[in-house]
Amino acid sequence: MRAGNSPWPSGRNCAYAAAVNAALETLMLTFAGEGTLAVPANALFLGAQAHPALAHWPDLGGWQPLKPLAAAWDRAGLARVERPTGRYPLVLVLPNKSRDETLVWFALARELLEPGGRLLAAMPNTAGAARFEKALGQACGNITSLQKHKCRAFHALEDGKWREEDFAQWRALGARRVIPNTRFVVEAGVFSVDHIDPGSALLAGHLPATLRGHVADLGAGWGFLSDAVLRRCPKVGRIDLFEADARALDCARANLAGHEREIHYHWHDVCEGVAGGYDAIVMNPPFHSGQATDVDLGRAFVKTAAAALKRGGRLYLVANRQLSYEAVLDAAGLAWRNAGEDRTYKLLFAERR
Repeated sequence: MRAGNSPWPSGRNCAYAAAVNAALETLMLTFAGEGTLAVPANALFLGAQAHPALAHWPDLGGWQPLKPLAAAWDRAGLARVERPTGRYPLVLVLPNKSRDETLVWFALARELLEPGGRLLAAMPNTAGAARFEKALGQACGNITSLQKHKCRAFHALEDGKWREEDFAQWRALGARRVIPNTRFVVEAGVFSVDHIDPGSALLAGHLPATLRGHVADLGAGWGFLSDAVLRRCPKVGRIDLFEADARALDCARANLAGHEREIHYHWHDVCEGVAGGYDAIVMNPPFHSGQATDVDLGRAFVKTAAAALKRGGRLYLVANRQLSYEAVLDAAGLAWRNAGEDRTYKLLFAERR
C-alpha cells in the first residue's frame, strides 16, 4: 500500500472515506424509498463495503481486494468471494478513484451479469461520477440515475443492445502491463501503475548492501523495494512483504519470481501491527486516504515498524519532507538520523537501541 492508494480503514477522519461511504448510502437508496429496484435473491458486489441493510439480502457475495475493507465485510458476517466468478441478475459496483480501475470493474460486472441482468454503480461526484455515468450510458444505451449526498448511483438493464466493443476496450485496461523501461508488471488500480515511485527509488539507491537476516517490507505494493533489497543485499535470508491490496501483492509475486531466497507474501493491513523480530524493515509509508492527506496513516506505519524491530534492528524509511515522523520515532525509542533528502523526499534511518 502506498500514498494515493489507501483502503480508508474505518474510524479514520478522512474526507474521501466519507465521500465513499456517502456513495454507498446513495447506492442503497436505489432499493429504498427513493429507488425503484427490487432486491434479487442473488447478487455480487464488486468493491464490497459493509452496510447494515445488506444483512437482509438473501444471497449476496462481496469481492474486495483491499484488506481493511474486506475485514470489515467479514466482521459484518457477509459472504466474501476470493475471485469474482459466476453469473448474477445484479452486479453492484463501488469503485475507487482510478479511471482505469473503474472502467475495468464495469467490464467485469458486465461479464458477471446474467442475460437481462442489471449493472448498478455508485461514486462520489469528486471521483468523476458524472463522467463515468455518461460512459456507461453510452455503452448501454439506457441508464437511470439517482443523485444524493454529492454522489451518483446509476444503473442499466442488459437488453441485448449494449455496445460490447466498449466493454472489450475497458476489459483490456485490466490486463497486466509492464512499466515503461522496466521489467515490473502492474495492473489497473494499484499504486504507481505507470512509473517507479521517486521516493521508493531514492530509498532503493541508499539501501546499504550490508543488510542481513530477516527483513520486512511494509506496504510493499508491487514489490519494488523488496526487489531492491534482494538485488543489493546478498546476506538477506528472508523477506516478508505486507500489503493491503491483494492485486498489488499478486503483481509482487510475479515481479519477485526470479529471486531464489525465501519470500513470504502477506495480505495484511499494516496498521493492525505485524509480528516482531525483524533485523531490518524498509518502507515508503502511505500518507493519503484517497484524495485527502492522512498523516496518521503514515504514523501508524512507523509505529508498527518500530514495534516489529528486534533490538539492534534498523528501519529504512522514505517520506515526503513535510511529514513529521521524527517525533514518532522518538516516542518509540528509536535512534534516528536524516540520511539524505532531495527537493521532495527525505530518508530517515533508525535503530532500535
